[in-house]
Amino acid sequence: MIARLTFLGLTLFWLVMNALLWRAEYGSHAGDTPVPAALVWKKILQSPDASALTVYQNGKRTGYCEFSTSVGRQLAALDDNQVPPENPAARAGYQIHLAGNFALGDFTNRIKFDGSIRFSSANEWRELTLKIASRLANAEIHSLATNQTAHIKIGDEEVSLFDRDVTFAELEKPDALIGAIAGNFAGALLGAIIPSGDANAATPKFQWQARLTRVQLGGAHATVYQLETRVFGQPVVVEASKTGEILRAQLPGGIVARIDGWPRP
Repeated sequence: MIARLTFLGLTLFWLVMNALLWRAEYGSHAGDTPVPAALVWKKILQSPDASALTVYQNGKRTGYCEFSTSVGRQLAALDDNQVPPENPAARAGYQIHLAGNFALGDFTNRIKFDGSIRFSSANEWRELTLKIASRLANAEIHSLATNQTAHIKIGDEEVSLFDRDVTFAELEKPDALIGAIAGNFAGALLGAIIPSGDANAATPKFQWQARLTRVQLGGAHATVYQLETRVFGQPVVVEASKTGEILRAQLPGGIVARIDGWPRP
């Protein structure tokens, strides 16, 4: 009798624990479980996997980009005989790198970009470097958080169109800033990215919402993190695996970057 009761108790315990685990994984908010946005960003910053993404605009393939982290590059540099460090960015912090090219809207010139952002070990950004190149002109942006400014340089080897420091306060008015930089070209550039009328709106304070959700991959389901905010009234959505690998990013202007084979267009 004692053996049977023990077996029954263990069986009930196993069933209850599996039910609770299933509920935590799938059962909240019709399959979605809210999580802290900071947790998801930390996983992205520490992701050991690089993300090779194809870029689409309004369903048409326009380019590609690759997203990687300093943690992933450190781990990739280790050989089979080396033990991975317990916390590779505890002292130096983190760094993300994004590079690729794409064609925007009706513009025939392809735009190449290469940028990196350095974060502290507390996930606070410290330095941004971005280079954008096309046949018309090149742009370089360098910013240090401590200076509260960004140095913007636009031109080519012969002509400098714009070269000065811009304060963070000026960056809060992107339509005026782009107008000062691009002149008559600004309207077409903004129109290709931001719907009409939204470019004059105040720059939003990003408030990210994060959750665990499920997506269907063939005949199975996968659980992913989903981050969402709005920019100029348009949704910005980032989907990442549980290890922090970016799987899909939806941006204003009908731009979507995703890994090949990802179910959502």
